[in-house]
Amino acid sequence: MSSAVRYEDDLLIKEYFNMMTDMIVLCGTLALSLSFWIISIVGSTYYGTLQPVSPWRWLFSILIPLGISTRALKRKSLDRSGWLGALLVGFILTMANFSFFCTLLCFFVTCSKLTRWKGEVKKKIDADYKDGGQRNWIQVFCNGGVPTELALLYMIEVGPGEIPVDFGNQYTASWMCLSLLGALACSTGDTWASEVGPVLSQSQPRLITTWKEVPAGTNGGVTTVGLVASFLGGLTVGVAYFISQLLFVEDLHLADPQWPLIVYGGVAGLIGSLLDSFLGAHMQYSGIDATTGKVVNHESVTTQRICGKPILDNNGVNLFSSILIALMLPSLAWPLWPR
Repeated sequence: MSSAVRYEDDLLIKEYFNMMTDMIVLCGTLALSLSFWIISIVGSTYYGTLQPVSPWRWLFSILIPLGISTRALKRKSLDRSGWLGALLVGFILTMANFSFFCTLLCFFVTCSKLTRWKGEVKKKIDADYKDGGQRNWIQVFCNGGVPTELALLYMIEVGPGEIPVDFGNQYTASWMCLSLLGALACSTGDTWASEVGPVLSQSQPRLITTWKEVPAGTNGGVTTVGLVASFLGGLTVGVAYFISQLLFVEDLHLADPQWPLIVYGGVAGLIGSLLDSFLGAHMQYSGIDATTGKVVNHESVTTQRICGKPILDNNGVNLFSSILIALMLPSLAWPLWPR
């Protein structure tokens, strides 16, 4: 048998096994979604206060995050632990509210593409740069942990489903929706600034606390390009939330206007990026490694300190920034929201 024929046979076998694997996963997902639906029916009958969830919602909440996270794993946007974390975060947010899912999807897709963009340039700046991003479970939960907790509280408050942001009729749930959008906009804005600023900026970053020029990659360094990118990143997830509201929420004309969601997302992205930079300048160590000439986040005998103290790493700063934005920004938006 020639090598060409053997290669074609191996390719056919590989395609057959891939097809069978997809069929098994699909059948397992269908069985899992139906079992969850039956449990919700039994629970609603027994307790009387619970609303049963549609089997289609169960199926969508399992199948779509599974497909997206698996594709991200193959493209090296996630490692295996990140895949499990993303699957859990995606399932909870999708089950709670399809607008949450659309916002999360916008954050994940845009940030993953920007992380891969101009990778050869970023390797020269960032000593810890990984091809594709390779986010692990810690990074997933530091960016998605706050939205996941808010989605769970939202389901406890109003149950799974889509509602408009309307402080007059749904004050607590509206507050949670804006908190979740703010947390994701904060993470998106910070990522956009970090990925776009060092590549496109024609000027050196300036440290947010002293306004002195610092090397690219320094924690706490900001540029005009980065700040604009952070606003546009938050604006993008705000647009995703707004469009999903138009698609999935019924009787939207009876509620408060929803267009401020777009502005809210942009503001959350910008303020979140500034807050992240401020915390990074104080609580993250930045130094120049004499052996490589790159900025590093750990102390050693070969590094010269630029700013910050080794209190938090980048994941911790991201987590604290999203928590603060989720807590503060809805309270500021409430009195300004048009009625």
